[in-house]
Amino acid sequence: MALDQLHEGDEKEMGFLDHLEELRWHLVRSVVSIVVFTVLAFLAKDFFWDVLVMGPTNSDFWTYRKLCELGQLVGSSSLCIDDMNIIIQNRTLQGQFLVHIKSSFVAGLVLAFPYTFWEIWRFVKPGLRNNEKKASRGVVWVVTLLFLLGVFFGYFVVTPLSINFLYNYTLSDQIQNILDVTNILGTVATLSLACGLMFQLPVASYMLSKAGIITPELMKRFRRHAIVVILIISAIITPPDIMSQILIAMPLTLLYEISIFISKRVNKKRDQELYES
Repeated sequence: MALDQLHEGDEKEMGFLDHLEELRWHLVRSVVSIVVFTVLAFLAKDFFWDVLVMGPTNSDFWTYRKLCELGQLVGSSSLCIDDMNIIIQNRTLQGQFLVHIKSSFVAGLVLAFPYTFWEIWRFVKPGLRNNEKKASRGVVWVVTLLFLLGVFFGYFVVTPLSINFLYNYTLSDQIQNILDVTNILGTVATLSLACGLMFQLPVASYMLSKAGIITPELMKRFRRHAIVVILIISAIITPPDIMSQILIAMPLTLLYEISIFISKRVNKKRDQELYES
């Protein structure tokens, strides 16, 4: 009897070690994909730095041109940005090289995200029940799509508006804004990645609703609080005009409403399953 229990313990231990080994290879493949895309971004320095990172600092950036066109339609010249005049400097000997590596790594994270999440999902999926697998069908595509939409929104909307406002904000005419190259990279990377994660709100709503942590009634009760928070965030990260704040607040509010709808569907389906059982 003791021998049988020992064998059972060995099998459980080997099963646990097998899971660790499987997780290790999923992580290894994920890291390799990030490294590969990082190297590709490092080699394509002119595009990833001059076009992408430095893009929001130029007055001919796509967002600024579209804002100017919108301003012409509504008769507001304040939306047109003619000349940014941003001065960027490097203050350390190794600064530009380190920034090159950091910017390539950020690009590698974004480009490798779909594959990395797919690897993580491949590890998690076998441990789910059949109904959970069915309910989470297509999750890789949804998470990837929302992440990329968030990154694009952060890069083309939040980042240029924030750079324009913060760079032109002055305490005194005697103070000149001269940006460090690391600060530009940090602003572009942080805002873009933060929006990519923020756009996962519908997915988070779905998972929390499945777990019974949140309900649509709870989200509706705090809707006004959420809208106030969204407006405050929009006012902080955008120039002081109502049009820019609306451009930021509308997608975030829409995401919150979508999350309420998702939570409602999840709770309705769960109640129906409990009633049938």
